[in-house]
Amino acid sequence: MTARDARLHAFRADLADARLKGEVSADRFVAGQPARISVSVADIRKAPSWDAGVNTQALFGEDVLVFEEKEGWAWIQAERDGYVGYVTDTVLGARDHPPTHTVSVPRTFLYPGPDLRFPISGQLSMGSAVTVTGAAETRGTHYALLPSGQAVIAGHLRPIAAKSADYVSVAETFLGTPYLWGGASGFGIDCSGLVQLAMRMAGQGVLRDSDMQAATIGEPLEPGPDFNELRRGDLVFWKGHVAIMTDADTMIHANGHTMLVSREGLKDAIARIGYLYGGPTGFRRP
Repeated sequence: MTARDARLHAFRADLADARLKGEVSADRFVAGQPARISVSVADIRKAPSWDAGVNTQALFGEDVLVFEEKEGWAWIQAERDGYVGYVTDTVLGARDHPPTHTVSVPRTFLYPGPDLRFPISGQLSMGSAVTVTGAAETRGTHYALLPSGQAVIAGHLRPIAAKSADYVSVAETFLGTPYLWGGASGFGIDCSGLVQLAMRMAGQGVLRDSDMQAATIGEPLEPGPDFNELRRGDLVFWKGHVAIMTDADTMIHANGHTMLVSREGLKDAIARIGYLYGGPTGFRRP
């Protein structure tokens, strides 16, 4: 049997994705059932337990495959990036309406109707997918209407096929966002989550974790003797960490030092991080 990464392939000793039959060993194989994330942000955990660590998150409107539902938990695989884990079964809904738009700002609110003076009924992160069924205007503010009857600011959405021109500019809109281990949303994000979401908004799908990104994004890069070959958009990797160069000298990253998405000089970061974790392990150019 071929070795498979359990983060990206749904298999356990007792149960596995039917598409992996002949490639992994399991007592039983099942076809994943289609579902869609129906809450703002869904934690994807490494085990079906409230005290299990959060590996990543799925956003409202994302499609998943469900392989098992048991005792309030669902074992799922996100179709967008292939990540496998456990969510509470209450975060799942049907794929009733094809998404038409994506949230294009770091965070936005849902309202029970088209009026910003209404108490909000929810919130959405950049990257969330919604179905727009109508439009309304109240006191000069334009709203997109959703099948639920809720409304969202129309200017906070873009057509689902639209792409940002520069993924670094997308990442920069998250400056000041709290750092969150496993976070993948505008409400809290980690280093590789920032890279993944920013690149996704620019039309480039990449894998979730920093080790996956270090092995697959773009091409390896020699940074030069004084890092003089680096430019905007290049990625710098440490063991378990990734940052995005915003110019030849400065980077942006979600980090546990400031507990925010923040800017930092590359050489300052190398000196600071090296004390505990060593120097950069690689550089890549998307």
